[in-house]
Amino acid sequence: MENLHIRRFNSDDAFTVSKIVCRNFMEVNTKDYPKAEMEHLSEIYNPNKILNISEYAHMYVACIDDTIVGTGSISSFWGKLDESILLTIFVLPELQGKGIGRKIIETLEKDEYFLRARRIEIPASITAYKFYKKMGYDYKDGIKELDGEGHFRLEKFR
Repeated sequence: MENLHIRRFNSDDAFTVSKIVCRNFMEVNTKDYPKAEMEHLSEIYNPNKILNISEYAHMYVACIDDTIVGTGSISSFWGKLDESILLTIFVLPELQGKGIGRKIIETLEKDEYFLRARRIEIPASITAYKFYKKMGYDYKDGIKELDGEGHFRLEKFR
């Protein structure tokens, strides 16, 4: 995508990132999850929650020119040095399918948390798991079933 660049998140981005995440919950994920559940998540993922994530994760934003159009994060998995987890990966609904998510994943896979990890996990929504499978992630322990939070647990080994 032309003019697309990815940079590290800064605190001024929290409001915009929160809006992108919540729009996905309400416009995209409601196809696979109960609306009430997505409304609840939208209340949780306010700008303060985004700032909280940015305190322990390396968070990035995808921009077209100066407009934020997507986000993604990577963190240590429960404090482990050899395992990491991908979190909060979202692209504006109207721009999905244009390679922005792929660029976000490629950026996260160059981050120090990814490079030092032996195993990278992602809690993938019903809505997005096929995308992550295309990016080389597979079912954790070969188990293709939803966890208690309604995610497929996917992983990639390095």
